[in-house]
This record gives sequence, C-alpha cells and structure tokens, in this order.
Amino acid sequence: MSKNQNSPVESAAPRTRRPSLRLTYVIGSLDRILRRRMTEALAPLGLTLAQFTALSVLEAKGQASNAQVAERSFITPQSANEVMNAMAARNWISREPDPTHGRIVLLQLTDEGRAVLRECEQAVKIIEKQMMEGIELDTAGAVQTHLEIFVRNLRG
Repeated sequence: MSKNQNSPVESAAPRTRRPSLRLTYVIGSLDRILRRRMTEALAPLGLTLAQFTALSVLEAKGQASNAQVAERSFITPQSANEVMNAMAARNWISREPDPTHGRIVLLQLTDEGRAVLRECEQAVKIIEKQMMEGIELDTAGAVQTHLEIFVRNLRG
C-alpha cells in the first residue's frame, strides 16, 4: 500500500474525539441562527429585526435619543434613523424635543408601538422556548447571567 492510503487496520481504528468548539464560535453560531429565526418570525407581523430591537430598547428605557437606540440595537445611527422614520410613519413611536438639549430628539413608544411589540414578543417566546428545550430553568438562568457578564466584560 502507498503511504497515502489507509490500511484496513488504520481505517478501523476508533476516531479520536473532535476538539470542542471555541465558545466564541458557538455564541456566533447561536447569534446567526437566532437572527435568521427571529427575522422569519417577525416578517409576517410586518417588522424587521432592527425594528423589533428598537421597540424593545424604547420599552426598556422609556425615552431615548436616536444615538442611544442605535447603540443598544447594535446598528449605526444612520440605520437607526431609517428604522425610526419607518416606525414613526406607522405611529409606533413619537418624537419630542429634549427639554434639556435643543438638538436631541427623544423617541418614545406609542400605544400602537406597545401593541405591536406584544405581538412580536409572543413570536419570539416560541423561539426561546424551542432553544431552551431540555434545559432546567436554573441552568438557563445561569447561562443568561454568564452571557450578561460576557457582554459587560467586552463593553469595557
């Protein structure tokens, strides 16, 4: 046999365990899968993932500037402006001048925006439930705590 061919004995040998994947790779894979699945779930509701994220940010903060929404939504200020314009046209957000700063506009959810967000959250809960199938609640909580620490550490 040539050196490039495996002998029958060599090919029958048990395979060694594949080295474990890097944590960063697993988290990146999860991020891509979640983005795809959430985009698919939100499309029938007439929203983009960026719009859902922005609505969620506004609900959590109450009021926020375009720059704050952009930072928390992981998009550029220019993209956030486009998202906000589309949501304002649908009456999901309102805009008011910041009383403490003349150039800043504060964004806030409208009742319509809150109603749309509730629908979206139901669609996202289905994905989260599937993702956490077979995991104990306390384990899922610990994973979330660790992921939040990772985010804090890297935001530095």
